[in-house]
Amino acid sequence: MKAEALFWQQCSQAVMADGSVDAQRLMELVIATYRVHENDFGEIERSAETLLRENHVLRGNISALSQAFDGQQRLFDIILNNLPLGLSVFDADQRLTLSNIRFAQLFGLTQDDVAAGATIADLTDKMRGAEGASAKPGRRAGRHSSATAKSSSIRRREWLMDDGRIIQSMVTMLADGSNIAIHADVTEDRKAAERITYLAHHDPLTGLPNRIHFREQVDATFAERKPDEQIALVHLNLDRFKSINNTMGVSVGDTILQQVAERIRASAGPENALARLGSDEFAILQTGRQQPGNVTALAEQIRRALSEPFFHGEKQVELSVSMGIAVAPGDGEDTDILLKNAGVALSHAKADGSKRERFFAGEMEAQMQLRHALEADLRAAVEKEEFELHYQPLYDLSQRRICGFEALIRWNHPIRGRVAPMDFIPLAEEVGLIVDIGRWVLRQACNDAAQWPDDIKVAVNVSAIQFSSSDLTEDVSEALAAAAVSPSRLELEITESVLMENLSEVLPILHALKERGIRISMDDFGTGYSSLSYLSSFPFDKIKIDKSFVSDIVDNKEAHAIMHAIILLGDALGMRVTVEGVETAAQLALLECEECDEIQGYHISPPRPVRDLHHLLSPPKNGGETHSPKR
Repeated sequence: MKAEALFWQQCSQAVMADGSVDAQRLMELVIATYRVHENDFGEIERSAETLLRENHVLRGNISALSQAFDGQQRLFDIILNNLPLGLSVFDADQRLTLSNIRFAQLFGLTQDDVAAGATIADLTDKMRGAEGASAKPGRRAGRHSSATAKSSSIRRREWLMDDGRIIQSMVTMLADGSNIAIHADVTEDRKAAERITYLAHHDPLTGLPNRIHFREQVDATFAERKPDEQIALVHLNLDRFKSINNTMGVSVGDTILQQVAERIRASAGPENALARLGSDEFAILQTGRQQPGNVTALAEQIRRALSEPFFHGEKQVELSVSMGIAVAPGDGEDTDILLKNAGVALSHAKADGSKRERFFAGEMEAQMQLRHALEADLRAAVEKEEFELHYQPLYDLSQRRICGFEALIRWNHPIRGRVAPMDFIPLAEEVGLIVDIGRWVLRQACNDAAQWPDDIKVAVNVSAIQFSSSDLTEDVSEALAAAAVSPSRLELEITESVLMENLSEVLPILHALKERGIRISMDDFGTGYSSLSYLSSFPFDKIKIDKSFVSDIVDNKEAHAIMHAIILLGDALGMRVTVEGVETAAQLALLECEECDEIQGYHISPPRPVRDLHHLLSPPKNGGETHSPKR
C-alpha cells in the first residue's frame, strides 16, 4: 500500500463524531503502523546484506571457475601438443576443427596449413608425401554389421613421405560424418618387423637363407618340378671345424665361416639355392636334367674352393669338407625325405674318413639306424663305464726286459659282446664322447700303473679332440694325483693328426706336459705326410714306427733300409725308437742288430687284461730277464 493511501486511511480512522481530527488518535495510528513495518525493514536490510555476501561469494566462485577453466585449457593444450602421436578432428564437412603440433610435424605442414577450417583435400595437397597402397577400407565397429545412426567405422591409411618415413593413420568415422584420427610414425617399427622377418629366414652371420627358408625353397622347387626334372640336394659339413672355435676363438671361427660362405656362394652361382643349416653345415639345391653329372661337378668345384687356405690376419687355416648328396625323385619325392637322405649320405661320408662326398643309397638308411643304435649304446657305456683296459708290453732290447705297457681300451657290451676299438673310437671322436672316454682311460691307466713296480711306465693314446675340447693338462694332472703316480712314468702317444689340427695351439700344451716330466711320443710315425717336419717342431721323447714298416724288413732290402734310416734319425735327434708290430723272431733279431731301443708286438705278448700282468712282471725263477721273447 502506498504511503499516501495509508496515511489518508489513518486520518479517516482518527475523525471524531463532530468531524474534527483527533490528533492524539492519529499519532497513535501512525506510530502503530511504523512499529508494524519496523520488523519488515530489518528483514529487508538483513536480506540485502545476505544478497551482497552471496553475490561476493558467487563472484569468487565464478573467478575460481574461470581460473580453473583456463588451467584446464592450458593442461589440455599441453597434453594435446605433447602427445607422441598426431591427432586430428574433422567435422562432417571434412574441415579441420582440431589438431596438435605432432600432426603438422608428421606430415610436414606449417601451422598456417593446419588452421581451423582447412579441408582434407587442401592438407593432402600440401603434404610432403603420398598415400601408400596399403590403406585398408573402413570396417564397421562392434559385433553387428547392420548400419545404425550410432554406428562408426575405422579405417587405416598409410602415407609414404618423401623423406622415406611411413606414417600410419587410424581414422574413426563417426555417425554424423565427422572423424577423429591418430597418426604415428611407424618407420622404425616397420624396419624392425622387416628385420625380424629377415632374421627368421636368414642366418645373421653369413646372410644366407637358414634352415626354415631353405625348406620353403625346397618345397617350392618340388611344387614346380617338371616330370623330367631332377632336384639335387647337397648337404655339406666342415670337417673338425669345432676345433677352430676351441683353439682360435669363436670370433676367428665366425670370420672363417663368413669366408666359407662366400666361397660356396661363388661356387654354387646364382642359379642354385644356398643355405646355412647349422654351425658348420651348409646345403645347396640344384635343379636340372643332367644329374648326377651336374651335382658331381658342383661338389668338386666346392671342394677345390674350400681346399685353399683361409686367413685371419697372419693365421692360416686349412679346411676340408664332407658332402652327402641326394637326388629327387629317386632319393625322395618330398622335402623331408630328401633332406633326411642327404643327411644320411653325409654321415656315411664322414664315417668313411671325411674329406669326400657320398651319394645316397638305399642300404645307407639301415646302416645309419645301426650306427644310431651303436651311438646310443656307446653313450650308455660311458655312463656305466662298460670299458676295460688291456695292456701290451713295451720291451727294452738293451735291458732285455719289459719296461712298460701301452693301454688299449676294450668295450664289453652286454649284448654285442666285445666291440672292436676300430668300430667305436671313430664314432666316439665324431660325436664328442672321446673326451669322456679319454679322461676315463687316463684315470684307469694311472690307477693300474700304481700297482706296478716304479720303473714300469704306462703309455696312453690321446686323441686330437682331447687337445681342443677339454683341458688335457688338468685331466692328466688329476689322474696322476689321484693315483699318486710320478709324471715320469706316464707316456702320452699322439699321432700326426693332432699336430695337423692346429700346431700353434697344440705345441704349448705339449710343452706344458713335458715340463711336468711327462713323456711325449709320436705314434704311427711315417704314415702321415709331414712326419719329419713335425719332429723338428717339438722335442719328442720317442717315435713309434708303425707296424706297416715292419712286415717286410727281413726279406725286403728297401724296407730294411727305411727302418735303418728311421732308427738312425731317432738316435741323432736324441729320441728313443719303438717298433710296433714285431711278430717273428727274425724281425726281433734284425732290430737287435739295428740297436733299436724298444719293440712291441705279438712276439712279445698280445694285449692282456690287467689281472694277467703279474705273470709278465714277475721275475723268472731261474733269475733270468723278465719275460724274454721266444727265440
